[in-house]
Amino acid sequence: MPVSDCEVRDPRIRRTRQLLQGALRTLLQTKSFEDISVQDIAEAATVNRATFYDHYTDKFALFDALIAGGFHQLLFSRNVTFDGSCPSAAHAVIQATCDYLAQIREEHPDCTGKNAFEPLMDAAITSAIRRVLRGRSQKQAAPLSEMAITAASWAIYGAAREWSITLNRMPVAAIVPRILELVSSMLQQLENEPCATGPISASQNSTIA
Repeated sequence: MPVSDCEVRDPRIRRTRQLLQGALRTLLQTKSFEDISVQDIAEAATVNRATFYDHYTDKFALFDALIAGGFHQLLFSRNVTFDGSCPSAAHAVIQATCDYLAQIREEHPDCTGKNAFEPLMDAAITSAIRRVLRGRSQKQAAPLSEMAITAASWAIYGAAREWSITLNRMPVAAIVPRILELVSSMLQQLENEPCATGPISASQNSTIA
């Protein structure tokens, strides 16, 4: 499967995957993930089960594509890339993680409970962050760098997740520098790599309450 379904060039495949993801997103507004079946998704997307399985192995793969794809689209809309350890790039990735989690919490306020939704979301977003920290090359990095990437990914997500479920949480602009300070030593393992990021736009400085 591609890093994000938005990378699929065939318009027919993209349209079908958008229909399936849209169907799952809609179903999650009224049903728990555990109670949603592949048949439910196929019917909501107006496709048959065979078509579903042409694109995804199961509903878990679809959920991963939905969550990870949304995160990558947010990064793309902000022109955020990461090819090393420069603070501005890391800052943008952390801020996008916080904003995306806040958005998900707003859309699914019950996702903080103990259900199948939460661990799947944890895995999907952490994997997406790890891909971003690897930079443009999706090949596995050197062992030490790969460990640093994995550790930093979980640290960024874990800190952002804790912030997102905190009552009366501080603004994104205040928490991002603190998370960056926490993960800076891990990202320093990548400091020999070139670093690039798109400009941090005004929209990136906004918060999602």
